[in-house]
Amino acid sequence: MTLIKSISGIRGTIGGKVGDNLTPVDAVKFASAYGTWLKNYAGKEKLTVVVGRDARISGPMIHNLVVNTLIGLGIDVIDLGLSTTPTVEVAVPLEKADGGIILTASHNPKQWNALKLLNEKGEFLNGVEGEKILTIADAEAFDFSDVDQLGEVISNDAYMDIHIDEVLNLPLVDVEAVKAAKFKVVVDGVNSSGGIIIPKLLELMGVEVVELYCEPNGHFPHNPEPLKEHLTDISELVVKEKAHLGIVVDPDVDRLAFICEDGEMFGEEYTLVACADYVLSKTPGNTVSNMSSSRALRDVTKAHNGNYEASAVGEVNVVELMKKNNAIIGGEGNGGIIYPELHYGRDSLVGVALFLTHLANKKMTVSALRASYPEYYMSKNKIELTPQIDVDAILVAMTEKYKNEDITTIDGVKIDFADNWVHLRKSNTEPIIRIYTEASSQEKADALALRIIDEIKVIAGI
Repeated sequence: MTLIKSISGIRGTIGGKVGDNLTPVDAVKFASAYGTWLKNYAGKEKLTVVVGRDARISGPMIHNLVVNTLIGLGIDVIDLGLSTTPTVEVAVPLEKADGGIILTASHNPKQWNALKLLNEKGEFLNGVEGEKILTIADAEAFDFSDVDQLGEVISNDAYMDIHIDEVLNLPLVDVEAVKAAKFKVVVDGVNSSGGIIIPKLLELMGVEVVELYCEPNGHFPHNPEPLKEHLTDISELVVKEKAHLGIVVDPDVDRLAFICEDGEMFGEEYTLVACADYVLSKTPGNTVSNMSSSRALRDVTKAHNGNYEASAVGEVNVVELMKKNNAIIGGEGNGGIIYPELHYGRDSLVGVALFLTHLANKKMTVSALRASYPEYYMSKNKIELTPQIDVDAILVAMTEKYKNEDITTIDGVKIDFADNWVHLRKSNTEPIIRIYTEASSQEKADALALRIIDEIKVIAGI
């Protein structure tokens, strides 16, 4: 059982002891800390917070605890009920709210839940803000309202439809072209809110939808992280149904993966690449992804005469660099599309609409579209060390060893070679170094990872 507190929120497994897991007490404590911080941050008497949740079994319980805690602090709540992460992000500025809370553990299994925290822009808090909330929670420095100053709840279950409308109204989303293409699509909603919102979006774009695991009951039929090894059912169904493609989202609908018509993965890394290719072809500009994402985005951006830059890992870091570089699209290689034309958050609905428009314009199969992009393959590994080993010293030694290569140290150590790269990141909670490599073949990516692991072992003396 686990409870993880971080600058981006609190997440943990349901049940167990207070302070060790995400218990009702911990949910109330952290919601209290967020509400208390928000009062100081906003600097005004009356506040409003948007709250939404995914379809996890524990969702209604955590939802009621969080909403009533905010009411106890004198904060009004706009309750979206069953929703998605990007829907809450869209709702906050539209409602002119002061913040937002999304109750979801994203791609984690059903035992988990979490509170993700937003500012008045509907964007994730930065590190400084997150640290302040953790400090308030640790000190239990809460001051609740008296009976005449309690907050109120305004329920609004229309926001998934509003979110869809906002996406369909984007200038680069061509609904008529998609309708003319007469696509047939299989959707795996992993029995969460994506099973509602993605089919509804597709039907409004004239797409024939075959639903798979689209009942929002929180009983995930497979590991909810949208990786190849978890997606055998949809891969088989796409082929059986003779569908043009499959669409997979995670429980809170901020990660997006596609299945080709032959049942093969399009590749999570290439979700962003394809959407960026389309956007850049219509509106030239710059792009951003994180340092552990594929070089393919860089290549596609350069082909459109734009500039590409890589940020530290983490959505808030990607967004910060996107704003600095005026990037017109960006995201993360885990299937997260950030399109500022709508909002600065990973949004699977935006990704679906842009991708289908791109596919309709290209008039080619999904596998052919995938084959049109540069071929890169990733290997993701980790090396576990003993607590006595100085992980930072190892990273310094690796930096020195490869000082003649293109080195970036804003987030661990990334070494860019001519034909491949390796990114080394230490865990903040365990004596672990995560090792990401990319090369022109899977064999080369795996071989580079093994070489780097061996070199780390030599440095560590193990």
